[in-house]
Amino acid sequence: MVSIGPNIHLPDFPLLLAPMEDVSDPPFRAVCKANGADLMYTEFISSEGLIRAAAKSRKKLDIFDYERPIGIQLFGSDVQTMGECAAISTEAGPDLIDINYGCPVKQVACRGAGAALLQDIPKMVLMTAAVVRHTHLPVTVKTRLGWDEGTKNVEDVAERLQDVGISALTVHGRTRAQLYKGEADWRLIAKIKDNPRIHIPIFGNGDIDSPEKALEYRDRYGVDGIMIGRASIGYPWIFNDIKHFLATGTHRPAPTVQDRVDACRKHLDFSIRWKGERTGIVEMRRHYANYFKGLPDFKPFRMRFVLTDSLDELLTILAEVSEYYESVLV
Repeated sequence: MVSIGPNIHLPDFPLLLAPMEDVSDPPFRAVCKANGADLMYTEFISSEGLIRAAAKSRKKLDIFDYERPIGIQLFGSDVQTMGECAAISTEAGPDLIDINYGCPVKQVACRGAGAALLQDIPKMVLMTAAVVRHTHLPVTVKTRLGWDEGTKNVEDVAERLQDVGISALTVHGRTRAQLYKGEADWRLIAKIKDNPRIHIPIFGNGDIDSPEKALEYRDRYGVDGIMIGRASIGYPWIFNDIKHFLATGTHRPAPTVQDRVDACRKHLDFSIRWKGERTGIVEMRRHYANYFKGLPDFKPFRMRFVLTDSLDELLTILAEVSEYYESVLV
């Protein structure tokens, strides 16, 4: 069992769903939870947006009991504001608060938030301490190896953040300069886990896209669990696939076309209920190609999915996908 603080108890080697902007909203989290995700997080939420009571930021605080344990992830550049937003987020009733010190995109980092804090470790420590003071919940952190190849300072970061009270640390095995390019390097993550001063759970993130790689990285790097991001988009089954492989050494049957249709329909239904029909339909468009990746001759269906605003037509297309591929994939 892996524990985060006194009240969050996860199974041995838990699988975490990464917080992903414009992806890991409640509808997406619903299908991942149903398929084995052990711990999930909201999309990252701007502390400045929460202070201004911006509707988009407030909406991201929505969490549901089926999701537990669930963390609210915050990012920002001001120490006091982050502390205040930890208090606001606590009132929404999550199980933990997570701080994003890993987002590499310019819109975040160039404003002094996300991975930018890797250039100012003293400020990162002050900000983390402020968040810890403003909530009774466990506080966790997600970060990267460092800002660039010459400043891989995550080992120091891990010790200093643990000293001010964080309850777990997730490390993405790339620097900010790498963005999502190249291969993730987990060697420094393993060094943190091997550090006798470190007693909090250490989770690894980056490039886990198969059960075989999950097993290899677990055994090679000794982390307490792994966080999965991009590999879950359109393929929420990856969590249970990994769990089955770790337990048995064998693969589960691949999801059928009907499994894909059912998951997509569930995602669409929740998207409409949570966002309203118009927005729910429009924002679901980014997911269809991912759910049906690899199916031959899918392009005509994809074009129909993204061009219609009608729920009835979408449900008709999903039924046609099921019927068509049931007849051709024999």
